[in-house]
Amino acid sequence: MAMERGVSLPDAAGYVGTETCAGCHQTATADWRDSHHDLAMEPATPDTVLGDFDNARFDYYGTESRFFRRGDDFFVRTDGPDGELADFRIAYTFGVEPLQQYLIEMPGGRLQALSIVWDARPESDGGQRWYHLFPDEPIRAGDPLHWTGRDQNWNFMCADCHSTNLQKNYDRESHTYATTWSEIDVACESCHGPGQPHVEAMQADNWDLPHSGFQLSLSRAETRVWAIDPKTGNPHPWQSGPEAQPELEVCAQCHSRRATQFHGARPDDGLFNHFMPSLLEDGLYHADGQIDGEVYVYGSFVQSKMHQAGVTCSDCHNPHSLALKAEGNAVCGQCHQVSKYDAETHHGHPQGSPGAQCVNCHMPEKTYMGVDDRRDHSFRIPRPDLSVELGVPNACTQCHDDRDAQWAAEALEKRHGEPPQGHFARALYAGRYGGPQAEQRLSDLILDTTQPAIARATAVSLLPRYLSQQSAPVLQQASRSDDPLIALGAAESLDGLPQQYRPMFGLPGLYDGHRVIRSLTASSLSPSSIPANPPDLRQRYDAALGEYIESQRNNADRPESLTNLGDIRGRQGDAEASEASYRDAIDLAPEYTPAYVNLSDFLRSQGRDEAGREVLEQGLSRVRDPAPIHHALGLLLVRQKQLGAALPHLRQAAEAPSASTRYRYVYAVALQSSGDVRRAIEVLEMTHNDDPGDRDVLAALVSYLRATGQAQKADFYARRQAGGG
Repeated sequence: MAMERGVSLPDAAGYVGTETCAGCHQTATADWRDSHHDLAMEPATPDTVLGDFDNARFDYYGTESRFFRRGDDFFVRTDGPDGELADFRIAYTFGVEPLQQYLIEMPGGRLQALSIVWDARPESDGGQRWYHLFPDEPIRAGDPLHWTGRDQNWNFMCADCHSTNLQKNYDRESHTYATTWSEIDVACESCHGPGQPHVEAMQADNWDLPHSGFQLSLSRAETRVWAIDPKTGNPHPWQSGPEAQPELEVCAQCHSRRATQFHGARPDDGLFNHFMPSLLEDGLYHADGQIDGEVYVYGSFVQSKMHQAGVTCSDCHNPHSLALKAEGNAVCGQCHQVSKYDAETHHGHPQGSPGAQCVNCHMPEKTYMGVDDRRDHSFRIPRPDLSVELGVPNACTQCHDDRDAQWAAEALEKRHGEPPQGHFARALYAGRYGGPQAEQRLSDLILDTTQPAIARATAVSLLPRYLSQQSAPVLQQASRSDDPLIALGAAESLDGLPQQYRPMFGLPGLYDGHRVIRSLTASSLSPSSIPANPPDLRQRYDAALGEYIESQRNNADRPESLTNLGDIRGRQGDAEASEASYRDAIDLAPEYTPAYVNLSDFLRSQGRDEAGREVLEQGLSRVRDPAPIHHALGLLLVRQKQLGAALPHLRQAAEAPSASTRYRYVYAVALQSSGDVRRAIEVLEMTHNDDPGDRDVLAALVSYLRATGQAQKADFYARRQAGGG
């Protein structure tokens, strides 16, 4: 590694180290010391290790691991990459509270995160014990989730948010890492950027440089003052200052669910030049935007009215210690009138009780990693009425677990009146799960500029499923948006469109000022679809596609990126490079399903269907989810006019737990082609119940029912197809 913490050595990138900063900024440094940023990662020593290594034992589905010491070194005896017990030295601690993980050095420069972790909470809270991050199923060697597996690799999964100036340095040819950092933890220059120009300017008494030698200013926290409107009790900015966005995007580089497309980000680079944040996707967020998966903070916060009003992270948190600026409700009382909001007339609970705490109603928490309670930062009002309507959770019944959502909805309406209208949840729910109003609701949400940009962007990404002549202008307008989230939604929407229509909606994205957005746009466009005019368009496309290829090469330690490279090279006509990338993905991750499917499809395009069949049959015995391979194999056999052989594969794909609507629809069409129309209708009706908005399913139902003389049922589905009840 490049440096240990506390060593102040300027490097070519201009990083000077914490001790240099501490010479002048004593107060900020004192706040930072022993913060979660300071302790994000440390060498494993008696001072940093919290876990019980006094010959402690832990059993996981019959595998007993033992934690012990040899002098000042810490070891675990556990199952290694071959499944056999072996001794592994702990190299680093990772985090500090409420749990501490441990990193182990493996061949090839890899650091792997042990899945048995230490519960650092007090014993009275159930802590001071070893536990496994995956307690509900045995994760064995060879599984990507095993501690030696791909998905527990520190170099890719964790490193850039726990150390300063992290450079991954993966070598594709040797499959090795030479990862470096300037400081092992999240130090001053992680947020402020390289400090050498600032140090040199101050030493020369040069106060003329913008931002005192840094590339951006984070002084937002000291210049914004909030005043309370005595009539409403609500805050508003009394003294304006720099915009909140620079600080927010610095924090969001780590405190967001995002993919790293380009490595080497610095604070002044912004979010969308290196990272692709997740939108409000199913499995990550509920339809109303509440947190579901492990999404961190950014995607929640940008939904909030606080964000829209200009509030940012450091209004509530000390940016150096990370602690809240006040205890309990007092942190909200910095801005919100205490006499109005911290009162039983508002919250309806006895003062001092859990229900009287602002966060328990407006920032409900969810537990991740077994013991880590994290709060939703969308600062929403509880909406049990949406729980009744859409099945989303609500803060009321999270505490009152002996009552149902209908009770909570009635109680809130009695106290506060009817809930506000116009929530984006209904549109996103319709977009996710279908329905006759999905297209209109998504279009209305996209055009409603009072709604959070991330919700509108999510609607943009969903709209292609329902696109028609009526909604196409809405998608075109979104593709020209200056808001990076909306533009990202437009870029993500392209893969849901037929190739011939993509230029209509994608070409504006090539002019986007954010590298992630324009490169993602280019990846969905074929070279032949780029018009000759204007003359610079081809240059922009080539440059953006080159950026996309660079981003995938940056992540060539992942099968997803290698598969993406195969797709791009195939579209460019480089058959040899395309096939090589797909096969590299399979070699790297034999259980990765898309690599087999995409390679088979590429071989089909080359007139090599039999070779594609061999690839798919090979994958069936290797992958964790064979449904996509069964589907692809079934389609291949249909093309070869072997419908009888295809049907079992299509059936297995359609009946798999992961089956998509498309798999079930294709299986129904194959059943109809084989003469089993009755069964085809049964499959289509079950599919329609799960996905009522799918137009292909509705069209097939109408056609098959009419063909079998069931006119009344056919008319029923025809009305649904037309948007009726």
